[in-house]
Formats: sequence, C-alpha cells, structure tokens
Amino acid sequence: MATQATSRGMTMRTLQAAWVGAVVASAMSWAAPALARERAAAPSKDRTVVARCDGGFLETLGGHAVLHVAGTPYEMGFQHGRLLREHVHAVVRFLLDEKAKEMTAEVAGMELMSPQVIIQGIQAVQQPFLPEWYDEELRGLADGSGVPLADIRTVNFIPELFHCSGFAVSGAATGNEHTYHGRVLDYGCDWKLQEHPVVIVARPAGKIPFVNVGYAGFIGSVTGMNAERISAGEMGGAGLGKWLGVPMAILMREVLQGADTLAEAVAVFRDNPRTCEYYYVLADGKTGEAVALEAGADVFRAVEMGAACDRLPHAVEDAVLLSADDRYELLVKRTRAAHGRIDAEAALALMDRPVSMTSNLHNVLFETSTGRFWVAHASPDGQPAAEQAYLGFDLRELLAHEPGPDAKELPGPEPAAVGTTVAAGVD
Repeated sequence: MATQATSRGMTMRTLQAAWVGAVVASAMSWAAPALARERAAAPSKDRTVVARCDGGFLETLGGHAVLHVAGTPYEMGFQHGRLLREHVHAVVRFLLDEKAKEMTAEVAGMELMSPQVIIQGIQAVQQPFLPEWYDEELRGLADGSGVPLADIRTVNFIPELFHCSGFAVSGAATGNEHTYHGRVLDYGCDWKLQEHPVVIVARPAGKIPFVNVGYAGFIGSVTGMNAERISAGEMGGAGLGKWLGVPMAILMREVLQGADTLAEAVAVFRDNPRTCEYYYVLADGKTGEAVALEAGADVFRAVEMGAACDRLPHAVEDAVLLSADDRYELLVKRTRAAHGRIDAEAALALMDRPVSMTSNLHNVLFETSTGRFWVAHASPDGQPAAEQAYLGFDLRELLAHEPGPDAKELPGPEPAAVGTTVAAGVD
C-alpha cells in the first residue's frame, strides 16, 4: 500500500497507533451548521436541490454541499465538474497560482523547480499503476468544469500529503450494538480547502455505492464509507521518493467501490503495489470488526482489534486507535475512560482537541453499523474542525433521495465524449 510522503516528516518511529473495537471517526460557500447542544444530531431537514446534471445532482443539506454522482467514471467526473464548476475553479487556481509559490522552496532540495513540475514527474512514474477509471473520471471532471486536464491531475495529487488520526470501537468498548469509526484529518487549513467541502454520494456503474467526505475537484478518497458498511480512513507518514505504486487516495476509492467485507478491504492494500508510508483504519459495520494497517511501499502488516505491537503499545479491548506521540496517549486515555459506554456523543468527544491538531481540516464519525455519520470542517478562518459544529447524515437516506422534477437542469456531456469506458478497478 502506498504511504504518503509528508512535509511534516512523521516517521514510523514517532507514529504510534491503537485500534478501538468499533469504528469511531462544511461549509462550502453555503452556510455553516449552527452549534447544537447534542453534537450527534439527526440529519437536518433544511434541504435544497441546487441543480441537476445528467444522472447527478447537487443539493445542500443543513447548509452543507452534497453532490450526487452516478454512472460511468467519465459521467461521474463530468457531473462533479459541471455542478461544482465555480468551486473546482477556485480550488485549482488557489492551489496552483498562489499556494504553489509558497511551496517551491520547500521541495527537498529542488528549489528551482515548481511543485507542478515535480508532481507531474511523479505522476508520469505512477501512470502504469493507475486504473482506467481514474483517468476517465479526471477527464470527465476537466470537461465538466472547464479546468485544463493537466491542472486537474496535478491538484488531485494533493491528498498524498494528508495525515491524521483515527479509531474504531465496537463490542465491549461501546456497550451497544454499534460500531464507531472516527477519522481526524489534520492538514494545513491555509490551503483553504475548508471553503469548498463536499459530501459526495456516488453510485458508480457496476460497483458499490459509497459516500466520500472531501473537497471540490478531488476524486480520490481519504475518508469514506460504502453501502456495504465498510468504512476507511488513512494517516500519512514518511517514505518520500517511493512513488512506484498505486497512490493512496486511489486505493481508498477502490475499497469504497469494491469491498463488501473487511477481508476484501484489507486485500486492496495488501495485494497492490504501494507508495510512500501510510497507515489505515478499516471497519466493517456488519461484523463489528476493525483493523489497523501499516501499508507502505516496503512493508505491510495488520493489527487486529484489542491487540498491541511495538508501535501500538496499548491494547484496548474491542478497539483500534491510530494517532501519534502525545495525541495517541491521550486518545488511549480517553477511550479507556469511556470504555463500555461509548456512544456517538462519546465517540465524537474522543476526537476533541488536542487529539485533533490545530491544523484539523475535518473530523468524521461513522456509525458504520447503521450508515449514519457526522461531519465537521475547519472554519473559513482556519479554526480547527474539532471546535466546529457536526452535521449529521444518513447514507441510506442519501442513496434513496432523488431531486424533484422542477430542479434546474444543466447540460450533460456530449455523447461522443462519454465513450464506452468500463469502470475498471485495480487488479
């Protein structure tokens, strides 16, 4: 499994992870949700369909953008680009025209090369490892948004830099029948991604429907859950320069659209060539099982719930916990203190600061056993997601929802552009 290289240089030596036996894991230019007394609130009834395009549509739910896409990879990419056109443009232009200038001097001794040139070089090396569906969905995204394909490709490399924390709890840890999977994404809020958050509800042709919590213009995944109640989150480490493999965000997507058991999810990471250094928490809401993976370019190992190892020194019954240094120790302490009584509210509290860092971009809690989940994003001025309101969703309801006939219709792709591409996966 590919592990992402990060500018923060987190190494395996500094990383410590543990798993809790249950999976415990915005505010676009639309309104942010108001703070609620109960953070694990029911889904908002404030719902507006913005527009439709081909088989997809865009709505706001409690002020948060929810993008529904369906069909072939090209069709899903086109719907994404057309329905979120302004946001895709804003993300790409800020990252490539402004943020990239700050990064030039930070790239491992290559101060005279732009990040675009470096990323494009890495992507050329990775091209043989990319599945056909990925290229087709990017092409659709470029055509739908009007952003050059080269820029779309470059920006979609950004998730390879993400790091985070995570946990899963079930059984004895919760005292109820539920599995909770918590996911903390810690990444620089100065990238302004929190201004363009989106919950993507995808129905890929011939594959498993899923939800992907992310940002406009990105098709890979770092946080998601599918209709078979498999949830996944990642944490980046080091491994800079080890690029010969399938990028992390693509492997995560393969899990969401292709795995209906925990074993199948693990196999995606185990059986494919990987890059850099990454760690994952995977959970199965059907069985209450979860696992932590160390899946880098040169290493693969799994740690079961309730187990410990050299880098996971604290075993907690029916739990998997993943974080680093003092944040890991605090996550263990909080989990033990709430053990046997962890419900959705308690699971959200496990992710509170300082387990979440000041760079906390988003937090997500999946109640993987039911399909419910809660999302919080950093504020537009960069205050951590853990200090913002959580908005509730239900994947089952999202998949069943259809827009009314009066929704504004945007033009779909030209028939010749769609082609006959099959949504191929990674072998």
